[in-house]
Amino acid sequence: MTLTDTSPAAVDVRGVHKAYGAHRVLDGIDLALRPGQVTVILGPSGSGKSTLLRVINHLEKPDAGHVSLNGELIGVRRHGTRLKELSERAILAQRRRIGFVFQAFHLFPHLTVLENVAAAPVATGQLAAKEAQKLALGLLDRVGLADKAGAYPRQLSGGQQQRVAIARTLALKPGIILFDEPTSALDPELVGEVLSVIRDLATGGTTLVVVTHEIGFAREVADHVVFLDRGRIVE
Repeated sequence: MTLTDTSPAAVDVRGVHKAYGAHRVLDGIDLALRPGQVTVILGPSGSGKSTLLRVINHLEKPDAGHVSLNGELIGVRRHGTRLKELSERAILAQRRRIGFVFQAFHLFPHLTVLENVAAAPVATGQLAAKEAQKLALGLLDRVGLADKAGAYPRQLSGGQQQRVAIARTLALKPGIILFDEPTSALDPELVGEVLSVIRDLATGGTTLVVVTHEIGFAREVADHVVFLDRGRIVE
């Protein structure tokens, strides 16, 4: 059984530039990701890896270029020969199809593990509360945390919290999942349990983009390895 039943997505990044003042972070990125492909992004600190992920789901607006998901532009629409920003509501609707797992876990501390995972499908109107709880229980079982459904985030290890964050992302059934150094905030002995969950996703056919420094993991699971340096794809 795979970790998600989502149909994998194709992603196309074309001519993307991003700068903060005089500092050019992304310098003409072109990247095509096939459905079901696992892409690992490597590179030194400050090379633009995290910014590229944030541009893909439009948390950062590119200065030039665009991103499309299954042929649909993300965050913008064509207006003649120009691109016009979508409304915040439209952008939020698109982001539901693009899962994002951050370095920090961002769990709600006042909600149980089960409530954290079930919250998003209810908030977005995708599922009623009872259905969302059933889905959440199944996802927690798949990431090995069914016995922690009633616990609060403060009662979990860092690795367990990150696995809850992954289950929460899966609850929205995204077409692609972006991982921004998902093990960097963990103690070394906890890294393996999170990588194991990502490894299961990779074998299940989900489209994944993973920013990581775990070279061995990249060698094991990646269909496509991209090396960034100074905002450019160099290999």
